[in-house]
Amino acid sequence: MKPFGYLRATSVEEAVRAAAGRPGARFLGGGTNLVDLMKLGVETPRLLIDVTRLPLADIEELPDGGLRIGAMVRNSDLAAAVPVRERYPVLSQALLAGASGQLRNTATTGGNLLQRTRCLYFQDTSKPCNKRSPGTGCPARDGVHRDLAVLGHSAHCVATQPSDLAVALAALDAEVQLHGPDGERTVAMTDFHRLPGDRPEQDTEIRPGELLTAVRLPPAAPGARSHYRKARDRASFAFALASVAAVLEVQDGVVGRAALAFGGLAHRPWRARAAEEVLHGAPATEDTFARAADAELAAARPLRDNAFKVELARNLAVSVLTGLADPAAAR
Repeated sequence: MKPFGYLRATSVEEAVRAAAGRPGARFLGGGTNLVDLMKLGVETPRLLIDVTRLPLADIEELPDGGLRIGAMVRNSDLAAAVPVRERYPVLSQALLAGASGQLRNTATTGGNLLQRTRCLYFQDTSKPCNKRSPGTGCPARDGVHRDLAVLGHSAHCVATQPSDLAVALAALDAEVQLHGPDGERTVAMTDFHRLPGDRPEQDTEIRPGELLTAVRLPPAAPGARSHYRKARDRASFAFALASVAAVLEVQDGVVGRAALAFGGLAHRPWRARAAEEVLHGAPATEDTFARAADAELAAARPLRDNAFKVELARNLAVSVLTGLADPAAAR
């Protein structure tokens, strides 16, 4: 038995003060990832700060037509929300692909974005892991890495970020709102998760004591269509080998706007900027989509056993973009 303290916060300010004043504190929402890691001995918090009673469970329409999603909004509620299904279908699809109904009923928006890697070495405390114990090494590079990164990895870590929701939010240009000891600040979703570099233990740009309070979505672009597709080892709920979130606007057969993000390939949702440059102003054809995917994935550095993920991601991107450009051609 490993003892820990427990505090049920009554306000955001109280939660932040408690976290800032107690090294080793963790915020507890749905607990679908944190509690599992505590059982494995990966997480050993000295204090759990329960934030489930805080007023962070609303989906709010914004004056500009966007949405503000509270950090405590359950995944099931977010996926079913009418504004999300009608204006941001990529977001609803990502959530429904992410977990079983039981987990979606418990998991929260904030917790989903903060979930940690499912790398086998990270979860096994008998093995070295730079993410769990900095400086001990990354055995996954030469060991079991079939499911791990092909983009943006380093000599210190080849883990992937497992959130489906985060991939969709990256494609939607969402922003993460944080409240900490120094007040409130906003971080772009595309910058929120870090690449490993030489500090793989630091998953995100969150500062000590900060609480993720909301996610803000910009207004949906008129005429744009969006979709999320995920490839996994089994048809039932599993983490992505590769996934694609895309937002596409086509006018007179030409791509007017495109946003593309990959999941399952890197330490963070991978916003495909090189692909988007190829797409902008180009004919909305399968050949264009293939060239765009190739331009992005040229930076891939697969390991011994995961080169298949590059072709898999390419095929997913081409298929999703083709379907958005011409629904009759979707396959």
